[in-house]
Amino acid sequence: MTDLRYVEDVAPGAGRRRPRADFRSDAPRLCLNGRWRFRLSPTAAGTGPGFAAPDLDDTDWATIRVPAHWVLEGYDQPLYTNTAFPFPLDPPRLPRENPTGDYRLRFDRPDGWPPGHAVLRFQGVDSCGQVWLNGVELGHSKGSRLPFEFDVTDHLRPTGNVLAVRVHRWSSGSYLEDQDMWWLPGIFRDVELIARPVGSIDDFFVHAGYRHLDRTGTLRVDADVTGMVEIPELGLRVPTGVDVALAGIEPWSAESPRLYRGTLRAGDERIELAVGFRTVSVEGGRLLVNGAPVLFRGVNRHEHDPDRGRCLDVETMRRDVVLMKQHHINAVRTSHYPPHPEFLRLCDEYGLWVVDECDIETHGFIYAGWQGNPPADPAWRAALHDRVERMVERDKNHPSVVVWSLGNESDSGAAFGEIERWIRERDPSRPIHYERDRSYRHSDFHSLMYPSLAELELIGRREEPAPEGVEPGSADDVRRRGLPFLLCEYAHAMGNGPGSLVDYQRILEGYERFCGGFVWEWIDHGLRGRTADGVGYFRHGGDIDHQPNGGRYCLDGLLFADRTPSPGLREYAKAIEPVDIAVDAEAGWLTLRNRYDVSDLAHLRLSWTVEDDGVPVAAGEFDPPAVPARSSARVPLPEAARGTAARAGERWLTVRAVLGAATNWASAGHEVAWGQGRLAESVPPAGPSDVGLAGPPVVPPAGPPDVGLAGPPAVPPVRPPDVGLAAEGALARPPTRSGPAIVGDRLVLGPAEFDPGSGRLVRFGGLEVDGPELDVWRAPTENDHGQGALNDLVAGWRAVGLDRMLHRVDEVRTEAGDRLVVRVRSGPAAQTLALRAVLRWALCADASLALTVRVEPEGIWADTPIGGHRITLPRLGLRMALPGGFGAARWFGRGPGETYVDSRTAARVGRFSSSVDALQTPYPFPQENGNHVETRWLELSGQGLPVLRVVGEPWFSFTVRRWTSEALDQARHPYELRDSGRVWLNLDHAQQGLGSASCGPALPERYRVPIQPYEFGLRLSISG
Repeated sequence: MTDLRYVEDVAPGAGRRRPRADFRSDAPRLCLNGRWRFRLSPTAAGTGPGFAAPDLDDTDWATIRVPAHWVLEGYDQPLYTNTAFPFPLDPPRLPRENPTGDYRLRFDRPDGWPPGHAVLRFQGVDSCGQVWLNGVELGHSKGSRLPFEFDVTDHLRPTGNVLAVRVHRWSSGSYLEDQDMWWLPGIFRDVELIARPVGSIDDFFVHAGYRHLDRTGTLRVDADVTGMVEIPELGLRVPTGVDVALAGIEPWSAESPRLYRGTLRAGDERIELAVGFRTVSVEGGRLLVNGAPVLFRGVNRHEHDPDRGRCLDVETMRRDVVLMKQHHINAVRTSHYPPHPEFLRLCDEYGLWVVDECDIETHGFIYAGWQGNPPADPAWRAALHDRVERMVERDKNHPSVVVWSLGNESDSGAAFGEIERWIRERDPSRPIHYERDRSYRHSDFHSLMYPSLAELELIGRREEPAPEGVEPGSADDVRRRGLPFLLCEYAHAMGNGPGSLVDYQRILEGYERFCGGFVWEWIDHGLRGRTADGVGYFRHGGDIDHQPNGGRYCLDGLLFADRTPSPGLREYAKAIEPVDIAVDAEAGWLTLRNRYDVSDLAHLRLSWTVEDDGVPVAAGEFDPPAVPARSSARVPLPEAARGTAARAGERWLTVRAVLGAATNWASAGHEVAWGQGRLAESVPPAGPSDVGLAGPPVVPPAGPPDVGLAGPPAVPPVRPPDVGLAAEGALARPPTRSGPAIVGDRLVLGPAEFDPGSGRLVRFGGLEVDGPELDVWRAPTENDHGQGALNDLVAGWRAVGLDRMLHRVDEVRTEAGDRLVVRVRSGPAAQTLALRAVLRWALCADASLALTVRVEPEGIWADTPIGGHRITLPRLGLRMALPGGFGAARWFGRGPGETYVDSRTAARVGRFSSSVDALQTPYPFPQENGNHVETRWLELSGQGLPVLRVVGEPWFSFTVRRWTSEALDQARHPYELRDSGRVWLNLDHAQQGLGSASCGPALPERYRVPIQPYEFGLRLSISG
């Protein structure tokens, strides 16, 4: 019987070669990826003790591709947890139910294989692999996202080799791999046979620094045997182990990823070198690279593909890197394990700062009060050290790697001190990060996850309170305040959001202490699935019949699972774009603020466009000045762009900064930044002034000014009380005919027909409609739900019944002979709280209908918090049902993408068009989406239907969809949403912001809709 004690033994492995650098060379190698024989068994015993025998007849076994995860190849099922272990917490023991995959491959050694050693390399096996070659047991390894090798020189045959690998889903190593991700077992990275010719170099370390004061590069390549370093471009030919200084070097950075390519020769082998000269340091409480401060505009990146899980090919990785560069992302935290080595080569080539994180997370021990946590248990020291050593040795030669991270969410323990000291001795050239030990004794950074904006401001000023367990004024407290701050996770991108990205960026750029942050996270972890009738969708943890699971928590990326950019990614790209372009029309200046850390602006061109109400009237180009990094310059507005009057409506100037030449990630003309400013208006804003406002505005000014925007605020001013509205103002134009009249069973006002009993508009210019009615409900976003009971606004909304408002019409009457007045009370069952609304309709001279809405709260609105927060409204506006034939929308306002009060910076002011269906964002879990703030006017059209036009007084927000908010609320997957046969139009005065409370701070008060009086106005018209 095979001894299976290794599965639960805390030892990291046995029989393996020592860790070393990953490199490319001209030595022969045989890729062993492909179709392997495979059989899955329910326990760690696998198919039994004889499975590795070379003469075993496996012809009736199934085949499986390698690399792959067997749970995505038709065997067993994937499991998702966020923090909990999916097996009993009894380290290092495991349940008997331990699915085990037995793999077998037959292969021949290639002809011409050189004398020397032969090495068998596995880049990644989850979670533990025991390996045999030709019946000889080589050993085993744990550490799923780390490579391991065996010397197979004495066991390799010219032909008929049989490689057998037994892979266990669970092992003792699983206790160190409780990251927020799918548990996906199998041989999921490449398998290779590598020749190590006689006299070849087995391992080497490139030490390439940069002295910024004299632009000198320093280089030494250490190797286990003497070799020759050659870099033809530098005229360099020097033995290993020799220090050289090279004048006039171009340093490597994420903005200018300069690589000097050469070779390292020893024996008959040539190893490829890609040398990037750069020096990383922490000085004066700041992170510096090549003597200059850097600001990470980063993302946390799990490896994920909806079909292959963590099994990514190079082209998919390249696609990720290109998307990051195109969206201005300059840094990646490899959450929470080292990535495939090819990803780091791409980061070297394209330019991304990398925080390389070790494959250590013990988060599930939180449910045991951290008792038995491996970093605090000496028995696990070797396993923890092994993982750090394998990361550092593999990735030490990549210039993109500028920070080592010891792991994630593993509390504290003496082991972290030991591995920190080992890294500093092995590689003193890079600083070290670890967030969860609040003493920060083993970190060169103060670091937190998901602080509020107020907390971040305090940190920037080095005035943050001492963490729990740290004595204020102690040595640890003083040291921490002197450290640079790394925001390792923030802005949880789950569902619709995150909000406040501009607010966070303003703070991160406002204090020298900050070296940037990493949004959680890059991509949704949805797995492709199909319904019984073949409809595709993306599965989340809650779609798997297994407990515990993390439900939808894996759907938290800036990319959807199929790598489609989300609105959140577009908002992040705008928040971090490398040039801030601000238009000061009154002064006649354009201010360019260079947000690059290294580059000037000489590589960009500027183009400009002037639009009147979204219609282009003039355009041109000019070259920007070479503004140095982190500097600003004022540029006169082009003479042709200036104007004192708009031909119609609002005149806007848009300035775009584009690439002057192609790069490896974008073509010439690719937009890297834009800014807008309003130059003029032909008429003042419609509507009376805001003198006499009843209560404060619905949303106070939205934090800091928008980056690069000089436009008006996000929410129109609250209209004044309706006193005197019948006498003056834009909504009180003289009617063209007499007031409302009863015609049959309808009350007629110009082109509009109302139901006399309910006051609802039922026909408008031949168009069948229903409404409008007061609407305060939205299908909750993931962020509305908060994190468990924390920041759960939805609990409060549902508790008071905002999702079940009932409407009562108290009065329908004419007023002043030319107006229709409808008084409505809207409130939920079992509550006294309600909103009283007065809707006043008036017929304007142009046959449009002017509508003013006055809303007053009454009854007992909760003064005490529910779910930790006082009640505010999800939205405040009107909803109408329209014919299902409406299929197109055109509007003037912000667009083209969806916008919310705290997520609108990526949207320009302009004229846009879209199909009704395209106005919906297909979030994998249905929720509120598709809103458009600051809309001046909207037109809806459809074949055979008149055009419905809505004009704001001055602005409104709109959503258009083929299902109600209630249907959106009830759906759990996009395929459950069905066309209702109608188009539902929401015209909102205000809607709550997004935030990122699904794993983050509460939504700031300024982005909520308080319970108070409101008044707003619209005009509706029909044409065609």
